[in-house]
Amino acid sequence: MMKYIFGLLIILGLAAAGWLYNLYDEIKHDIDVVVNYTPKQSTQFFDRNGKVIANTFKDENREYVKYDDIPARIIEGLVAIEDTQFFEHHGINPDAISRAIIKDIKAGGFVEGASTLTQQLIKMLILTREKKLLRKVKEALLAIRLETVLTKEEILERYLNHVYFGHGYYGIKTAAKGYFNKDLYELSLKEMAILVGLPRAPSFYDPTRNLKISLARANQVITRLNTLGWINKEQYESSMKETPVIYNQSLTKNLAPYAVDYAISLLSNDIPDILYGGYKVYLTIDLDAQEIAQNSLKDAYEEALKRDLDFRKRENKPNDDSYVKELNGALVSMENNSGKILALCGGIDYNQSMFNRAFQSKRQAGSSIKPFLYQVALDNGYNPASQLIDISRTYNYTVGGVEKKWQPKNYGGKFEGIVSLKESLTDSRNLSTLNLVTDVGIDTVIKGLNNYGFKDIPNNLSITLGSMSVSLIDYSEAYSMFSNAGTQVKPYIIEQIVNQSGNTVTFGPQTKEIDKPEQIYLMTTILNNVVNNGTGKNAQVPGIEIAGKTGTTNDNIDGWFCGYSPSIQTIIWFGNDNNTPMRRTETGGRIAGPAFSNFYKKYMEIHPEIPRTFVMPSNVYTSNINGRDELYTDMSPLPDVEFQAEPQNSGQEVLDF
Repeated sequence: MMKYIFGLLIILGLAAAGWLYNLYDEIKHDIDVVVNYTPKQSTQFFDRNGKVIANTFKDENREYVKYDDIPARIIEGLVAIEDTQFFEHHGINPDAISRAIIKDIKAGGFVEGASTLTQQLIKMLILTREKKLLRKVKEALLAIRLETVLTKEEILERYLNHVYFGHGYYGIKTAAKGYFNKDLYELSLKEMAILVGLPRAPSFYDPTRNLKISLARANQVITRLNTLGWINKEQYESSMKETPVIYNQSLTKNLAPYAVDYAISLLSNDIPDILYGGYKVYLTIDLDAQEIAQNSLKDAYEEALKRDLDFRKRENKPNDDSYVKELNGALVSMENNSGKILALCGGIDYNQSMFNRAFQSKRQAGSSIKPFLYQVALDNGYNPASQLIDISRTYNYTVGGVEKKWQPKNYGGKFEGIVSLKESLTDSRNLSTLNLVTDVGIDTVIKGLNNYGFKDIPNNLSITLGSMSVSLIDYSEAYSMFSNAGTQVKPYIIEQIVNQSGNTVTFGPQTKEIDKPEQIYLMTTILNNVVNNGTGKNAQVPGIEIAGKTGTTNDNIDGWFCGYSPSIQTIIWFGNDNNTPMRRTETGGRIAGPAFSNFYKKYMEIHPEIPRTFVMPSNVYTSNINGRDELYTDMSPLPDVEFQAEPQNSGQEVLDF
């Protein structure tokens, strides 16, 4: 009888062995997922000073860490509490399995597991968590197989990077920064114990929710380390008493969302996994400057709302919530000589509107376009002292067989008769600008605007009033010909990208020579006068020279200030998102000028070293005319006729075009 039983056992054993072999042969390649481990990793964005701006990810917020950068105490704590014989077994622990089987039989079901760290890794990456015998057999077979392919250190590296630590943190490096605001090497023993105790039940042991329970779990880890003799009595006692500071935060908090969104828009086509591919993206922005810029925009916005409210109170008019909802602004500030963007704000409040007006919106330029028109004139022989005619003209034209008239006016309705080119631009006079463009020739002016990089330019005199639409990014590039002494620089926000392998792509300035420095300096002196004595007075900044131009479109739909110091250029826009008019008094100088001024005042407090004065090129000359120093160059000689401008309030010319 025993012979038959023994034979039956042999047959059953061989059948079981065959079944196990077939099962192993079927699943053995499943470990490729673990061997070739490529987890989703958070992409990190940094500012120019190395400060973290944002973490972006898809599903799992994870920052990867190599085994050699994981403190030994973390490894010891994990092994002590989860798998003491980890470095001795070959994937499974027979003693633990035996103990678990006995307890399960007594309980009549699965009540205790015996999974090693290797098995836990298999379960996380390959198998389900359901408690079935087949799954446990597969887990054991794969664990044994995995330990023939990977070293113990490689298994631990994958485990500690993949496991969930609660609170949205995947991987131990992310958890350390999230719970303690520390890198791994800065953690205390108690903090390490809290972390290694979390994977068993991350939500239950989450210290932001259940601190007492989390500390109790950590004390179990410390006690186990002491029992094993892996820490001494002093370490044990001091760690048991410690209660670390816990931070309840989201590491995904974006400190400069408009800037990060712009960077992502530039990268997403070429790097589809930019959000979760574990990249390190170093931006040109300065977080301090970004905060100042955002606050400056918001302050100007709130002042505009206050003016509107005061106006309605005076006029006994009801409040208009639509004005509050529609009014918005944007700002782009960059280094003159490099194009590195210091600050980019695409709106007043990202939480209220994610639409990025810095690059997604195009608005009419208004009078802020005039410096480009006047630069064409300067390069065609005009001089800041040249005389311009500031009188009204009526333009007759035909559209679809219907005759129409256009009668442009100066802001305020008055005209001066004769003004200098410098005075005309200083006061942003429309009529003298129209006459200047007419005299220079509209074809010549359009050719110049094309050279400056403008596109879709209307082939008529409406260009003198800034009828073309531009984005702040494109306008920043165009204006850099003034701030950078004749050489345009392309604004850029991405300094460097580093992938998981450490490969680096670096970006740098892109430049285009447009004009001569001496010609641009003539314009800079005029634009400096705009700020000191003209429409840009609200943009003045004590202690530093500023050059710039205001811009207000028809019916006050758009308000601009485009200006620069000797080292930094800033373009600011305000308007209603639905293209309705702002209040009549909200000109570019009134609403955008103060935002510009405040930005520079605050920026100079943290960067007092920035240059304060514009430097005159050697081939710019000075001559005294009628008691005034006038500048000139070889290309822009002084006018032959000296004049005294006399205000005139009559006179009109009719032109057909």
